[in-house]
Amino acid sequence: MRVLFVEDNPVNRKVVRSILEIADIGLTEAENAADGLAMIARDDFDLILMDLRMPGMDGLEAIRVIRAMSGPAARLPIVVVTADASPNLNEICQTAGADGVVTKPISIDIFFETIAAAMVAGDARAAVVPAGLDRAS
Repeated sequence: MRVLFVEDNPVNRKVVRSILEIADIGLTEAENAADGLAMIARDDFDLILMDLRMPGMDGLEAIRVIRAMSGPAARLPIVVVTADASPNLNEICQTAGADGVVTKPISIDIFFETIAAAMVAGDARAAVVPAGLDRAS
């Protein structure tokens, strides 16, 4: 499983890397949204973990850009990992195109449950057949 974590804080990247090592999952890291988007455009990933508050482009805008991409990248499961605990955070992230939200400090159980649910959502999104192609010709 290839995971990309887009996060500007090196301590937060280290924490997530340590958590994923528990499940023997490797992590590719991007320090900002622009670098993360470039990596997504050129490499294959199975999951994107996205911080919300970053200098330059924020995580919500990066998610919108990913969802507007063509090809498999647009269907990647995306989980927001954030310290933001706004009451309507889940709705805001879902509207942008995220499949799940994990708040910091990270609960390992909730983290893995959210990733599993996002992977299912990503599989469902990949299985959607574009209009016009769902009928035999």
